[in-house]
Amino acid sequence: MKKSLKTVERRTAVQLVVSRAYSLPLCVRLRYEPTDPYVVHAVFFADCDEPVEWVLGRDLLADGLKGSAGYADVRVWWAAGRGDQSMYIALGSSTGTALLEVPVQDITSFLQDTEALVPRGTESGHIDWDAELAHLLPQD
Repeated sequence: MKKSLKTVERRTAVQLVVSRAYSLPLCVRLRYEPTDPYVVHAVFFADCDEPVEWVLGRDLLADGLKGSAGYADVRVWWAAGRGDQSMYIALGSSTGTALLEVPVQDITSFLQDTEALVPRGTESGHIDWDAELAHLLPQD
């Protein structure tokens, strides 16, 4: 098991797209922990609401920087062809879908920091497999 106390965290302003002409500002805290190397925790905050947390695949975010990625409940894409410097993240649930506009530079910088800590392709070497197995096997 490889342990690291380092965590990559970044707060950034995003827009909740309501319509073509209207959006609401939100703050998102992105958090990456090497002990859970395949995912990014995204916690969204509005002024007075309870925070909402989504768990996103790190590869999904990286693939969204190159084109459209994901399906079903989570989809990510970058509107590079229109000169847009935003990445879009669509999050769906049984209660509806939220479309978020996120600055590409913030996602790019965050992912670079995570890859400096755990390069893509080396994630499995950062998992405590004994602990994972203990969660799966019945306890006596």
